[in-house]
Amino acid sequence: MKKFVKMSLVAALAVAGTTASAQPLAEAIKNVDVSGTMVYRYNDYQEDVNAAGVDSSSKTTNYYKIGLNLKSKVNDDVTANTRFVIGSQNASADFGKLNTQSNGDTNLDVELTNANFAYTGIANTTVIVGKQGLTTPWTVAVDATGNEQTGTGILALTTVGPVTFAGAYFNQTNVGESGDAFSQDTDAGETDAAWGIRQQDMGSKDIYTAGIMGKVGPVALDAWYLDMADVFDTYTLGANTSFDVGAVTLGGDLRYTSLDLDNNDKDNSLLQATITAKVGIFDAKVAYATTDKEGGLIALDTDATTSISAWSVDSNNKADADYWQARLGFQVLPSLNISANYADVQYNKSATDKTDMEEEEYYAQLNYSMSKNLSAYMRYGQYTKDEGSKSANDSTRGRINIQYKF
Repeated sequence: MKKFVKMSLVAALAVAGTTASAQPLAEAIKNVDVSGTMVYRYNDYQEDVNAAGVDSSSKTTNYYKIGLNLKSKVNDDVTANTRFVIGSQNASADFGKLNTQSNGDTNLDVELTNANFAYTGIANTTVIVGKQGLTTPWTVAVDATGNEQTGTGILALTTVGPVTFAGAYFNQTNVGESGDAFSQDTDAGETDAAWGIRQQDMGSKDIYTAGIMGKVGPVALDAWYLDMADVFDTYTLGANTSFDVGAVTLGGDLRYTSLDLDNNDKDNSLLQATITAKVGIFDAKVAYATTDKEGGLIALDTDATTSISAWSVDSNNKADADYWQARLGFQVLPSLNISANYADVQYNKSATDKTDMEEEEYYAQLNYSMSKNLSAYMRYGQYTKDEGSKSANDSTRGRINIQYKF
């Protein structure tokens, strides 16, 4: 793959009619590091009852995403970084999704999602300037199997002893298109009731964020603050640890997040706690989360650190929610893990509509690692959603996911 990319770069320069000599070009290519991921996914959802409460046909979809990172050393202090995503046909940097029942095979778009310079000329400090992933607890900067939040600005990280400080400013982002700020069927010209802004205007808002991370004994701690101009401000506090008790390895994670919207005075918060354990061939996980009665809007992406999710069940933007998640896994072979998974969330339909809502899912998952750079998993299970006494969704779901790292 690296040889292919290098040859493609050489060919592109040749076609462009560059006057650079062969020797400098060869030296430049030597300094390019290539890495990335390629993922294929197949979903088969059979909805016995859909959101309208009537029978619905099955939905089968092919998903494709390639993330290609090119890192080039400019000099001793500066590195140029680019990332290309081959997948979705919008600014989300997500999978390309092809419905097998209503569409023929089509080609996918190529997006330039990162184009930045990293400066490391100051001891223990990195400054990244340009188009980059939003490295915050509320967003997902890089994801091989989902959408990515990006923006243009400056991020600085510096380490002093056991503590790392972070600060960033972005003058535009893609959060209007990427993540879970807006539902997929939101009218771009409509002002969203929660955010108080139109989807098409969200990405133009400035973001300021600052964080501090450190470790006290076996416990890693972090605290972050983020402000999106004229939309919201938020903070999060987190702690996680891992230690051995005899033959058992225990892990714990605790996080509290609060978010205040500028257009209303409703409180949005999430408190989440996770405990993990591993002994021999067995591993287990139990997680619980609860949101404020007025609202649980605390992340721009449900896969972000400030949120908590399983497969189809999550707690983000759910008022007065109680969320539970459990997993029991068995390492049958060094390359094969089988697990049983369960998740449930009960919440109010909104801060003003107290209709009882519940989402529940259970599924079996098989993880197989053929090699360090090639892995796959298969899921099969059931998902239900109830609105009061009415069934809003009842579906059987299956998935195959194959991921290659290079």
